[in-house]
Amino acid sequence: MKASFSLILLAALGLSGSAEARSLDAIRALGAIGLCAHPNSLPFASKTENPPGFQVEMGRALAQELGVSLKLDWIITQYQMRSADCDIIMDTIADPEAQGETNLKLSKPYYRTGVALAVPSSNGPTSFKDLNDHTKVGVQVGSMAAMTLGQRHVPLSTFGFEVDSLDALTHHEIDAAAVTPTMAGYFNLTHPQNTVRVSTLDESEANLNWNVAIGMVRPDDKLRDAINDALDHLRANGTVEKIYARYGVVLQAPK
Repeated sequence: MKASFSLILLAALGLSGSAEARSLDAIRALGAIGLCAHPNSLPFASKTENPPGFQVEMGRALAQELGVSLKLDWIITQYQMRSADCDIIMDTIADPEAQGETNLKLSKPYYRTGVALAVPSSNGPTSFKDLNDHTKVGVQVGSMAAMTLGQRHVPLSTFGFEVDSLDALTHHEIDAAAVTPTMAGYFNLTHPQNTVRVSTLDESEANLNWNVAIGMVRPDDKLRDAINDALDHLRANGTVEKIYARYGVVLQAPK
């Protein structure tokens, strides 16, 4: 089974805010911090450990900064989040309006992403402004890109997962794919003979760009401060960028 960043976000949307706060002292007493992740969602996470995914690697680096180990809670659906015993969720969209529903508390944002346009390496449209009623674009079903481009009457082909739209693009079934730079970067890393060209993020498309943070399930103020301090250190020493780069992802600074 393949999974995507949006599934992790959907999992967060099922989170109940009724649980008591998990304090930094409690986590240190337990000797572990819990991370919720999908077991089969590379480049994000993988239970097989080959490779483990950048969410797992980031979780371990963060845990080390806090002086504890990392405990993994594998989830597949949003409903499992309610019974999982995790403390953090990596790669959470840092949107205050969205978090009004999730009840997640956010760390400082540590990178920026969104939806970019992937095209064949040799040709194709270079931005969303180049799309018209003759360019067929692959989108993930139910995504913001599908809604935005559909309103502009761009011909769409829907896929369950971003990697499927990238496969279709390389087989010339569509003209472009609206995907996250994260997935496009990993696709190029794992398909060196059949890479795609990825546009830069278009900041004029407000709904298709966002900052990313660590989502905290039940933190106290001390835990939130400790995670922010750990993130600052991991960014300053290059650990964050190195972890994502191993999966073909070049991070953009948050705005």
